Amino acid sequence: MADVPRPIPGTAKAGGEPSYTKPKLPPRTELLTYYAAMAPHLLPHAGRRPLNLFRCTGGYCFFQRNRAHPASGNDFGPPIRFVPIAQKNGRTEDYLWVGDEPGVLACALADGIEFHAWGSRVDDVERPDRIALDLDPGEGTGFEEVKSAAFTMRDLLAAIELESFPMLSGGKGIHVVVPIRPEGDWDAVRAFARRICAALAEAEPARFTVALPKTERKGRIFLDFLRNQRTATAIMPWSLRARAGAPVAAPVTWQELPKIESAGRWTIADLTPLLRRAGSRALAGWGEADQSLPRLV
Repeated sequence: MADVPRPIPGTAKAGGEPSYTKPKLPPRTELLTYYAAMAPHLLPHAGRRPLNLFRCTGGYCFFQRNRAHPASGNDFGPPIRFVPIAQKNGRTEDYLWVGDEPGVLACALADGIEFHAWGSRVDDVERPDRIALDLDPGEGTGFEEVKSAAFTMRDLLAAIELESFPMLSGGKGIHVVVPIRPEGDWDAVRAFARRICAALAEAEPARFTVALPKTERKGRIFLDFLRNQRTATAIMPWSLRARAGAPVAAPVTWQELPKIESAGRWTIADLTPLLRRAGSRALAGWGEADQSLPRLV
């Protein structure tokens, strides 16, 4: 899916999990400094959510999906915490989560670079409180088109009285985030996200698609609704990305989005201005809205 690393065929495995070629990243001390400073701003979004932690150690990277996958998760202790979650196969897996700044820093000390999280909190994992609609540009599609797509998505959501918030993915695209009351189950939230994305794809097939094969995405924006299903995750606001230069998944306002030139506008090198942004009046309340999913006829 969009902005998620792809396994490299023939690479080593991390405890049976797919592994990925490690990009050129800043020094570890710089990564730790970033998360120590940004933890108070990351936590309102990523805190108390089941996490998939993207870790980079040695010459490769991998997803720590839960305590046992890979088994290196068994080395984690407080302040990293675990919540048992039932799986489709009937087994229960312990998913990691953090609830405070020491927990965030512990993840960084464990070589965690990216924080990917569920759309629900550990207090009620079966009731999502967040929808992430990922706008991923296909080959030949520029960032100006992605921004235009984000505004189209915003307007559609506003027409059904839902407030939304844009976030630069730190990769190529934009996430349109919709906070919701934790009332519906995963099936309801996934169905809603799919219906919204499919409506745009049907209305403007030259601009949008919900087709998974990359061959069908060329010149169009892939509307990824699949992040809104049980066990799926999305990159969290203020998380670093494991890419050259360590770009940041950065919340922005609709007012400033037209002037932004790329989804990787800010990087780890911009820590000071990022801290100012995170505490700014413009971003106060970003990602917060008291709203329910409407009933779509």
